Order: sequence, then structure tokens, then C-alpha cells
Amino acid sequence: MRLEKCWFCSSTIYPGHGIQFVRNDSKIFRFCRSKCHKNYKMKRNPRKVKWTKAYRRLHGKDMTQDATFEFERKRNRPERYDRNVTENTLKAIKTITKVRADRSDAHHKKRMSGKKSIALKESLKELDQSIHLIRAPGAVELDPSKIAPKKIKVTIQQTQETAPMEE
Repeated sequence: MRLEKCWFCSSTIYPGHGIQFVRNDSKIFRFCRSKCHKNYKMKRNPRKVKWTKAYRRLHGKDMTQDATFEFERKRNRPERYDRNVTENTLKAIKTITKVRADRSDAHHKKRMSGKKSIALKESLKELDQSIHLIRAPGAVELDPSKIAPKKIKVTIQQTQETAPMEE
């Protein structure tokens, strides 16, 4: 898609828009709208008409050195692509995406590794502080069997049937 510039006001002309005027010496003038075309036919100088880019540049109203102007110039050139480079880039994008996902998973695991033990300590501390809300002090005196039993370590012997199979 080729973007042209208006001869009078220097604005962008998109495909299918504007007017072309070809002079007898086969010089082509492109205009973005009828306003520019009529001003050209009235033989007005774009540097003296205040709303044109030429006037704004001449009188220091517009930025003349800007990266966007350079981009506009380069845009009209057709771009060449190398299939091998494109293919390698697409492969690299897939591997980069995979590496980023793996790194974020590892980061999350590393951050959450101590979380379980910290949460357990906090819950035990809260239980110790608020145990009076769970059981009434008078109930323990009446029936000592209602006290929560202490933790007992149990070891289970593995039989041959339940033991993991070796290959």
C-alpha cells in the first residue's frame, strides 16, 4: 500500500482518496481534498497559506526534525523478507515463550516454597491464642477425655503387596 503526500498541504493521501492533476509537461500533482486542489488552481503559494505544513515549517511552528517524518519516508519502500530468517525467528519465538513459562514457574515455586511451613506456624499460633473459644474451660474439668489428643508418630510397615514394584 503506497501512501502519497498532498502537493499543497503535505498531508497523507491514502489509496482511493484525493485527486490527481497531470500537467501538460506530464508532472503529476496529487491533492488530498478539493480544498487543496482549488487553492492550487487559484495559484496560491502553500508557504503563505497558514494551515499548510510548508507554512508551519517555514515559520517555526512545526517540528522539522522528528523520527516520525523519517518513518513516513521509509514506509513507501517495499520491504524484503528472507524466508530463512523469518522461519528461524518464528522457531526462536516458540522456544523463548517456553523458557519464559519455565522461568516463571520456577520463580513461583521458589517464592512459595516456605509458604506452607509459615502458614502452619501462623495457624498453630492462632489456635494456641484462641483455644478458649473452641473449648470451654469448665468442660475440660468435667470430662478430661474431650481434650484434644497429642500427636503420636505412627510408622507403618510395608508388606510385599503394598511395596512399590521394582523393575
